[in-house]
Amino acid sequence: MPIASSLGPLAKGYTGYAMTRHQAFAIWVTGLPASGKSTIVSTLRPQLETLGFTVEVLESDEVRQVLTPKPTYAPAERDLFYRALAFTGQRLVAHGVTVLFDATASRQAYRDYARGVIPRFAEVAIDCPLAVCMQRDRKGTYQRGQRGESSTVPGLQVPYEAPSNPELRIDTTALQADEAARKILDLVRTRFL
Repeated sequence: MPIASSLGPLAKGYTGYAMTRHQAFAIWVTGLPASGKSTIVSTLRPQLETLGFTVEVLESDEVRQVLTPKPTYAPAERDLFYRALAFTGQRLVAHGVTVLFDATASRQAYRDYARGVIPRFAEVAIDCPLAVCMQRDRKGTYQRGQRGESSTVPGLQVPYEAPSNPELRIDTTALQADEAARKILDLVRTRFL
């Protein structure tokens, strides 16, 4: 029996999933730890959903709990982690889910890899001085680094490669999260809609 016949009344008016949804895309929001990435992403997500997008946030700390529950942050482990994160994002976008990457991704190569595997992709750089990030740090990331409990904090002990040519740059010392989210929505409208 054809699928449409087995659905009965549910099949009436069916025009195809892809024709009724926006085409998915990915935005990588990058910046130093405690620069404001998560606050902006949590403000942006419901606004994108209001526009009709199905949105998934890939937040690095949450994904690490699954992929590397006892992370060492060694270079090889980071390389593997960010490849897996980009692959996950690529598969979600391929299935119609818009992805917001909320991840420092301290090397440009990590973000470039994601750009290479996700055709509809944008990079948003969150600019915030290290001193301000350290003041804002609610997770204690920088304090652990200063106490010697960690030796891999981006911007403090290992370099953070800020994007040289992002689609959008946001200064979180000058803009609040709602203003930053509006700027990203403007980018979405001009680039993806």
